[in-house]
Amino acid sequence: MTDQTASTPKPKRAPQTGAAFILKKSLLSAFVALVLFSLMIGIRTEAGPTGQLIFWTRFDDLAIMVILVFAGSILTELFRQWLAGRHHAPILPESAKHSLSTLGRLIVPLLLVFAFLVPVIFYNQRYMLDLGILVLTYVMLGWGLNIVVGLAGLLDLGYVAFYAVGAYSYALLSTTFGLSFWTCLPLAGILAAFWGMLLGFPVLRLRGDYLAIVTLAFGEIIRLVLLNWQNVTGGPNGISGIPRPSLFGIPLTAGPNGLAAHLGIPFSPTHRLVLLFYIILALALLTNWVTLRLRRLPIGRAWEALREDEIACRSLGINTTTTKLTAFATGAMFGGFAGAFFATRQGFISPESFSFQESALVLAIVVLGGMGSQLGVVLSSLALIGGFELFRGFEQFRMLAFGGAMVLLMIWRPRGLISHRDPSLFLAARTKVSSDFVKEGR
Repeated sequence: MTDQTASTPKPKRAPQTGAAFILKKSLLSAFVALVLFSLMIGIRTEAGPTGQLIFWTRFDDLAIMVILVFAGSILTELFRQWLAGRHHAPILPESAKHSLSTLGRLIVPLLLVFAFLVPVIFYNQRYMLDLGILVLTYVMLGWGLNIVVGLAGLLDLGYVAFYAVGAYSYALLSTTFGLSFWTCLPLAGILAAFWGMLLGFPVLRLRGDYLAIVTLAFGEIIRLVLLNWQNVTGGPNGISGIPRPSLFGIPLTAGPNGLAAHLGIPFSPTHRLVLLFYIILALALLTNWVTLRLRRLPIGRAWEALREDEIACRSLGINTTTTKLTAFATGAMFGGFAGAFFATRQGFISPESFSFQESALVLAIVVLGGMGSQLGVVLSSLALIGGFELFRGFEQFRMLAFGGAMVLLMIWRPRGLISHRDPSLFLAARTKVSSDFVKEGR
């Protein structure tokens, strides 16, 4: 007799709802916040004038934070249940969906046109030009890391190491040998790609958390080497006096040999910012173009196969060693380009500019934008970098607001802002397949 009890599937457990469940969950969140914030906010200590330890309490601020966590947990749970109840209901009419689809097709060319016009629109606003350069730098870093994390599925927490290698490569080559920016730029990318391959060899057999730990250690090793190798890197003092880029060999200075003197126009420091803006824009567009081209090549499809299932990828005859190394090297190369640009923009670099926080920020850009999505990286860079600037006046609460926004975004869009990824290979037309290859014949 067949055991029908064992074959009968168990009914799925219904998600818990109701006021009691929401209250219980919110109280638990408030208790956790109370424990965590007690030492962070409630009690403050510092050294007194005679060396003794003095402390004071801020229980009012602690109470406010706990209440905010409690109320936020209630609102979050209500919002989650509201979204779950509307999964099967039409949220938008067809006309609105058509309008959003049209807007989605137009957003890329509109962003591109706006990027080219930023120096024209904000020519006299140095702050906006600096902000645009910063956003484009993180867009390029996000696109470079997207190759490793989004396409190949390799969690890299030490991407800032390649950023640092590119910056120090340009700084040392330019200050020691007098090479120009345009000569050092490809060299910085090549050196960063070489270090990417060196990182790839030890982690060929690692996956998941173990891969993340090793890449994190690699990033910290590079930072500590830069910090302690004082004879070469300058140690904590860094490297100063890094040359600025020139335009066809003509420097953008106020002297008689400068670009303004050659053109017969008054000199302005904004000229250098405009040049830097278009340089990073060209580098970012180059990164995007190369990534899109590689996705349609066999190596790009091998990256996506590796991301989905490494065992199945190996069973298909794909060399996973070469696939991983090319992913690390390509992503590191673009990180090196961005590092060289960072060095020439700042004119000064130090190991403190390449901490783990930078890797975490770039990884957050990739994850929040949607792993594998090029447009998602752009939108998340605008949101995160612009968000930092938006809350600059709230220095004490900026990271709190930033973290809360990330939590809400992950609840609303767990796969990122743009979770849809177009396939890298399309069929031009429907093709009939012979019955020799498939059972059904078509």
